[in-house]
Amino acid sequence: MKKFLQSLYFTKRFFILLFGLAIGFVIAFFTPNLYGIAKLLFYILVGALVIDIFFLYRNRTGIEAERLLPEKLSNGDDNDIRISLRSRYQFKTRLKIIDELPVQWQRRDFEIFQDLNPSQQVNLTYQVRPTERGEYHFGNLNVFVSTLLGLVWRRQQHSAEGMVPNYPSFLQLKKYDFIAFSNRLKFFGLKKIRRIGHTMEFEQIKEYVAGDDVRNINWKATAKKNDLMVNQFQDEKSQPVYSVIDKGRVMKMPFNYLSLLDYAINATLVISNIALKKQDKAGMFTFSRKVEDRVIAQRKSAQMNLILETLYNVTTDFSESDFSRLYVDIKRHVKQRSLLLLYTNFETLDALHRQLSYLQAINKNHLLVVVFFENTELIEFSRQQVDNTQQIFEKTIAEKFIYEKKLIVNELHKYGIQSILTAPENLTVNTINKYLEIKARGLI
Repeated sequence: MKKFLQSLYFTKRFFILLFGLAIGFVIAFFTPNLYGIAKLLFYILVGALVIDIFFLYRNRTGIEAERLLPEKLSNGDDNDIRISLRSRYQFKTRLKIIDELPVQWQRRDFEIFQDLNPSQQVNLTYQVRPTERGEYHFGNLNVFVSTLLGLVWRRQQHSAEGMVPNYPSFLQLKKYDFIAFSNRLKFFGLKKIRRIGHTMEFEQIKEYVAGDDVRNINWKATAKKNDLMVNQFQDEKSQPVYSVIDKGRVMKMPFNYLSLLDYAINATLVISNIALKKQDKAGMFTFSRKVEDRVIAQRKSAQMNLILETLYNVTTDFSESDFSRLYVDIKRHVKQRSLLLLYTNFETLDALHRQLSYLQAINKNHLLVVVFFENTELIEFSRQQVDNTQQIFEKTIAEKFIYEKKLIVNELHKYGIQSILTAPENLTVNTINKYLEIKARGLI
């Protein structure tokens, strides 16, 4: 009996009819001729309620339900969750599905309504958008069933507890794959420059022309040909590409429920995949008070899985970042000239100047690209109409901060450091375009 009562819920329709019946009895108190009608309607409602409960609980199985979870979720993307339903009733039913979602989403109003014909089976799909890496624990699947009378719900609770890890955005890998193999950069006036390499991969012997490296003169071939001949080597294609992620307090700022750190993590996964497909070596590391989460740049088959697992486990307390420690670590461990994509954020010129000497030192031996972010909320605020002096003052301050971001770009350019100033949602595609531009110009 206790189990029966715990699964029985009255619907909104039942309470409306009950309320209407109560009003009828109140009116009948002043008009005795209507009392018989009100009493008849009461018995009809009780009879309909008994019939509704009888048909709902006569079938012990009722509704079979199962939640189908993916192996892992993609952070910041829409992920599909499937629910399989099968009716064991011999009449049409109305379902209300309440899934017990993980606590990270804080949703208490999640409901799906579905009509099922007798013995029908359907698959439902709904989407979720996680914004925090980690484990997502799903609870039970609650299915509420009602008949066409719709006076009561019968709750069936299906045990469907499960855990799904939320990884950096692997769904973007396929989305941006095509960019790595397209020639879209030619529309921007960029032309690929063929550079003569200096590796030990021999290509051919050719006649010397002005500008060739005299160190590559082949004296034996010169003697036989009676003309200067030089060795030509294949260009080095497997160049190291490191994603360097600042996980300090400047990366805590959220945009569209996703922190700047997670935007950088998602972009790192995509750019690493494209670098490997462009025959380069992909690696990464993070830094705050010290350098951590290091993945040495390589081209081995398991490199993407290693980077994915490392990014998944990146944790931080958003403390102050130490750029001096970053410079020392790069000088000690990154011996070969590499492309360094540094994901950080500078809000003011003073903040840049405090770290500029370290950025210059890193840029001497490597190709450094500083990636930092526009404040899209300030940009939207600056575009709003103003009505009073207070709003004019606030808009002026916002425009000052926006302009200072552009000054930071100019300051970096003045010292020969390349940069990307981007909105957080455009970070991945702008980083890919910058990488392809650098490859096309032969800067690494």
